[in-house]
Formats: sequence, structure tokens, C-alpha cells
Amino acid sequence: MKSMKDQKIKGLKIYNTLTGTKEGFTPIHEDYVGMYVCGPTLYSEPHMGNMRTFINFDLVYRYLIYLGYKVKYVRNITDAGHITNSAGEQEDSIGKAARLEQLQPLEIVYKYNVRFQNLQKIYNLLPPTIEPTATGHIQEQIEIIEKIMENGFAYEVNGSVYFDVQTYKKSFNYGELSGRKVEELENETRDLNAQSEKRFFADFALWKKANQNDMQIWRSPWGDGNPGWHIECTAMSTKYLGETFDIHGGGLDLKFPHHEDEIAQSCGSSGKAPAKFWMHANMLNVNGKKMSKSLGNFFLPQEIVEGATDLFDKAYAPNVLRFFMMQSHYRSTLDLTQDALNASEKGMARLTESIETLDQITFADKSSFDVKAIVESFYDAMNDDFNAPILIAGLFDAVKKINLIKDGKESISQKDQKLLLEEMKGFVLDVLGLTLDGNQKDNRLNPVMDLVLELRQQARANKDWATSDLIRDGLKNAGISVKDGKDNTSWQ
Repeated sequence: MKSMKDQKIKGLKIYNTLTGTKEGFTPIHEDYVGMYVCGPTLYSEPHMGNMRTFINFDLVYRYLIYLGYKVKYVRNITDAGHITNSAGEQEDSIGKAARLEQLQPLEIVYKYNVRFQNLQKIYNLLPPTIEPTATGHIQEQIEIIEKIMENGFAYEVNGSVYFDVQTYKKSFNYGELSGRKVEELENETRDLNAQSEKRFFADFALWKKANQNDMQIWRSPWGDGNPGWHIECTAMSTKYLGETFDIHGGGLDLKFPHHEDEIAQSCGSSGKAPAKFWMHANMLNVNGKKMSKSLGNFFLPQEIVEGATDLFDKAYAPNVLRFFMMQSHYRSTLDLTQDALNASEKGMARLTESIETLDQITFADKSSFDVKAIVESFYDAMNDDFNAPILIAGLFDAVKKINLIKDGKESISQKDQKLLLEEMKGFVLDVLGLTLDGNQKDNRLNPVMDLVLELRQQARANKDWATSDLIRDGLKNAGISVKDGKDNTSWQ
């Protein structure tokens, strides 16, 4: 309902990593929101932890749209540049993957971009307004590096350009986002390649001179080479959103050094901080431990929906995965377990069924409970820093009321029924990004399942328990549960 949205739009508060507090959100330009989120690096397929970040910012994007904002959502694709690896070194990750797979860098980029775009569809992510690539903006990166150098915050050595942190600190606060103090970082810094080129250990590369192992090389005023990791986001966010925009987001692991260095680059080139609000999505754990290949709890987003991971004994619909992720706040860690997924599967089915029930309910002259208060609780939850778990709790409060109406213990008027149905569908479909048919039977499966269950029934009648169990277990692995009742067998 438009009037409620108009009222609630002013109550949105967002946790700002930069200040460590929740702040009332007012966009720079009325009714318009500029949002930049760091996207995938295309040397491999995103893992499930990456997808959690993208799903969380899809939630943010969806709710801003639902409130009525016109949102320009920019999410980059990293297809070039030196990336900081786990050891703190900068390496050409795409070139490394290309050599391992004996492909050209653009083949690697195309291969994994196709997979990423497919994952967006599978997990029902709205496409960003703009999805720019690093390779498409080399000139913009060079121009910003030149501005930083003109302002005295960068220097060139042997064809490489480094950001001058010590000079920058005289005018700006390096470490303001992460809370890291430069003096404390020195003990963490390894004796890395090219460290001797730098004037100061914390200086970072804006442009790297090409070496014989690089598979992607561009010309620049400083010679042939390729950009550092951080400069691409500064170039693309500035080009599409301006020197200062509303929201910058990404995974918690990007807060330092990537986002810290983005702030330094923006201030060093334009004198302005890039974003008013910085948002960071937390990590994903699996069975109580951080997702890691070495721990054996690592899996890809495609594998879980295909039932191709040994961590779980069945496949789960993307709808269930998305619903599961919404039950933890984006700033909280999330532990992925089979029990939690099974509970989400049942919860999603209950929610879907209740909306269908509400759509067919018998009206009364007046409602026996405060429908408007329930609907307001949906907005209040999301206005509190996009608190999806509290929203879901509110939705299930509505589910309880709907079940009581169905049992004749509560009543609802036609006007309130329309309001509740509209807002429940709005928050489930448009905000949470779920689909109501995700747990429902596909009508095309009905004749197939009738045949399969008939064959299973014949096996049971012949006391061929091995065949009966084989059919049941095969269906279970495909995400279809079979229940044997006293008079018949049902499936879901």
C-alpha cells in the first residue's frame, strides 16, 4: 500500500561500517539511490560464501526498490589486474588460472562469467543496473592514477606506480574504515616481491609493470603493465555513480585492504570519500566451521541444488537455500547444516501454503486482530538495517493468524485480507526474492509421479521391498518426499 510505504521510507536505518553505528538513511539525491557492490573475480566459479554476499545485497536492492526508490545498482566484474592473495602478495589470478587450464585469459573470463550469470538466474538475483568489467575501463583507471599522482599521493618506480600512504596520512585518515593502524600492520607484512621498490611497507600498487609471466598487458604512460586490484572499483564506481554515492557494499573480507584502499584512492584523486554508507556481509560457515577446501566442507552453489556434494544426502531447491540464508542477518555469521536446510524446507512449505490459504479464505464483516500492525512489523524489521530474520518471524506470526482463521478461531475482513495478502506476497516475492512455486508440485510431474508411485505400490504388494525402497530413496535424492498413508501415498 502506497501510503504505508511513503511513511516507512523515512524510517530506514542502515549500519554504517565507517561509523560503527546505525544511521538514518537519506539518499544524496531525493528518490534516487546509487549503490556499488564488489562483484566476482572471474578466475573460478564463486563458492557458496560468495553467493551469500550477492544474495544479501540482492535483498538490499530489492527492498530499496520496494520502498519506491529508483536504484542504480552497479556491480563490477573483475577480469583483469593483480589480486591480493591469501599470503598478501599480488598475483595475476586470471593468468594463473589460464595457464593451469591451458586457455587464454578471455576464455577463462568468459567460461566463469557464463557460470556466474547462470547462478544469478538459479538463485533468483535481480540483475544489476550496470555490470561493468575491469578490462572495459583501463583508460578510466589510468586517468585516476594520473590524478592521484598529480595530487602528490603516488609515485612511479621502474614502470610501476604505488600509492604513497605516508604522504596521504598527512591529509587523510588511512585506516578509518577498518580501524587498522598502519604501525600495527608492519609486523604482519611479509618480505614480498617488489617490497624494496616501495617507499613505505604499506604502499600499494596502482599499476604494475608487466613481467614475462603476465598474460594480460596494457599500455600506459609508465610503460606496459596492468592495473592493481583496488583501482578498478574506484574507476567504475566514479564513472557510473559519481565521486560520492550512497552505498558501497561487499563481503567482510574486503573491508581491508580493498575497501580501505578504495577510500584512499578516491580521496587521493578527488579529495572526496566515495560512499556515505559502507555495508559488509558476513561469512558463511558449514557444519560449524569456516568454509574451506582444506577442511573438506567446501562446495559450489550449483552442487547443492544438483545433490552433487557429499556434505548433504539430498539436493535442495535454490528457493530453500535462499530462504535459509534470509534467516540470518547479513552482518551475522551463518552456519549451513543439513538440519537447518531441512527446517527451511519445511518452513518455506508452510509459508507458501498459508499464502494460498489466505488467497481463498472466507471473509468476515470485521477482523478479530490488528492486521495493520502485522504489516507494519514487516516494514519495521526491514527498516532496521534490512533485518530479514525479524521479517520472517513477522511473516510466521501472520501464518499463525491465517491458520486460526482457517480453523474458525479468528476472522478477517475483505479489506484486511487484501492488505495482508498483498503485503505478504510483496515481502516474500519482491523483497525476499522467493518464489511461491519453489516447493510446490509441478503439474507436468503429476502423470510421471502417478506412474512411479503405481510401480512402487505394485512392488510393495509383491513384497519386493528392495525395489520399493530403491524408488523411495531415488525420489528423496531428487528432492521429492514420499509419505505412505493408511489409504494412499502422497508426494511433495
